[in-house]
Amino acid sequence: HILVLKNPIHTDIAIPVDDDVRERFHFLTDAGIPADMAKVSYIVFGWGGRAFYLETPTWSELKAVPVMKALTSDASVMHVDVTGDIVEPHANVAGFDIDEERFVVLLDFIAASFQQGPNGPILIENAAYSRFDRFYEANGRFNALVGCNTWTAAALRTAGLRTGWWNPLPVSLDLSMRLYN
Repeated sequence: HILVLKNPIHTDIAIPVDDDVRERFHFLTDAGIPADMAKVSYIVFGWGGRAFYLETPTWSELKAVPVMKALTSDASVMHVDVTGDIVEPHANVAGFDIDEERFVVLLDFIAASFQQGPNGPILIENAAYSRFDRFYEANGRFNALVGCNTWTAAALRTAGLRTGWWNPLPVSLDLSMRLYN
């Protein structure tokens, strides 16, 4: 049972944690993300523009340069966080059951989104919103046409879910998820 989490401009994918998922993403605990804690129910993955993600932790810190980079072209990053139980139903949460084979394909898609260095995924030092999240270098370029929500939609399609052809905003992705699934 995977979850799509949304806010007004961004979507993330929450993956239920079990021993196989912990092993697959073992590098997270090495970076200080407590994915191995008993109270952790989900690992939350999001892909986005580097400048916007790293320089805009809150709306009050919004600056022109990250916005311009997000609209034109920017490097991308993966944001990873953990959470306990997530209550459903909720207006900002959409849950989907997928089979084991599609789940593995989804995990492959997420893992392939991390840029790899000689020692595995490349952690961005001193970049986090809290004690339990981290940022990593990601593959691909971010822009207004290929953004975080299009990454989420592509990931969901690998999991066998249908989405609209192009979903630049959470509202369009949410509508297509509800319409087609």
